[in-house]
Amino acid sequence: MKKNIHNRIICAGIVMLMTFFLLLSGCAVFKGKKSSSSTSVTSTPVKSEKAPHYKDFPDILIPGEMKVDKKNSFVYKTPVFSSGVLSVKGRVEASSLIRFFENNMEKDNWSLISVFVSPQSIMLYQKENRWCVINISEKEFYTYAEIWVAPTVMSVDSGLLK
Repeated sequence: MKKNIHNRIICAGIVMLMTFFLLLSGCAVFKGKKSSSSTSVTSTPVKSEKAPHYKDFPDILIPGEMKVDKKNSFVYKTPVFSSGVLSVKGRVEASSLIRFFENNMEKDNWSLISVFVSPQSIMLYQKENRWCVINISEKEFYTYAEIWVAPTVMSVDSGLLK
């Protein structure tokens, strides 16, 4: 008889303990929610897109989602010009990256000469004293872009080595 009462007390204690934890976790879940009659407005976090920016070339805009790959980049800067290769990578589609460059290079006074769209796309631009080649390739996890900028040599007697 004593054993039966003792078992009932233990079972009742376990049930009360489980009910307490259930109520406690339920209150934590509802704590963050507001009723519809509440006057305060809760804001949901919105994923902010990263803004495009200029990096080593002052007239070539880079998408905010693209990060510079310093290991594969080399840019030579002088007070007059910058040239070299800037490598960037990011999680974007190659087609959207091509559209980005088509839209923004024109804004920076680059003239589109040619575009080859394939698994490895190449875009060729020209300015009054420079050329720019953008090589875009899409791999498994990232899309890579190499932005090559070189000064224009008009003839054998002109250019940087004159």
